[in-house]
Amino acid sequence: MRNSLLRAAQVNHVDNGTIKIQVTSSIGLIPVQDARITISYTGEPDSTLEQVSTNAEGQSETLTLAAPPLEYSMEPEQMNQPYAEYTVQVEAEGYRPVSIEGVDVFSGELSLQNVRMEPLEVSEEGKNIVIPANTLFGNFPPKIAEAEIKPMDESGEIVLSRVVVPEYVIVHDGTPGDSTAGDYYVRYKDYIKNVASSEIYATWPDSTIRANILAIMSFTMNRVYTEW
Repeated sequence: MRNSLLRAAQVNHVDNGTIKIQVTSSIGLIPVQDARITISYTGEPDSTLEQVSTNAEGQSETLTLAAPPLEYSMEPEQMNQPYAEYTVQVEAEGYRPVSIEGVDVFSGELSLQNVRMEPLEVSEEGKNIVIPANTLFGNFPPKIAEAEIKPMDESGEIVLSRVVVPEYVIVHDGTPGDSTAGDYYVRYKDYIKNVASSEIYATWPDSTIRANILAIMSFTMNRVYTEW
């Protein structure tokens, strides 16, 4: 059902956005030249729209794709999906294939998608990545409520003697009490970018985007500094 609704939304798009793909090796971040990129509608993998190859810098050309009207992302409580979703499949000699589903494309905006490919000597299995819906549009459970005032005692909540910007943050892939969920080290800059891209829209005014990113940075630093 979701696939048919998503396909209908794709067909009815009236605007355009653009996308550019950067492909690098997971070892040494070396650009992957002549990687074969196939772009299709998410939910309909056989609907090939574009097939291109990367240049010596591991980059594709800038491609134009259909996107919903701009006003969909500018109006609060909008019921129509404000972005298009595409699947990017990448293959290259000597590397395992990568598929990324749910790459967002907004009207009038350039989407930059980084793709890391693992050499075959590391693994021969393909990688399938699914990007979830933007939190402003998707249906997610409510966030766990937290007390506005938290106790300050000697149990070690303050873990740093001064506020510093970390190189990495630890991301727990689950609820706080789920000990079975994995922990991942993510570069601080990448974490901020990933959170911002999933919680705001690129079509918003520059000042609005900056304000939201500053709020994300402040919240993240508070977590790092206090472990709350």
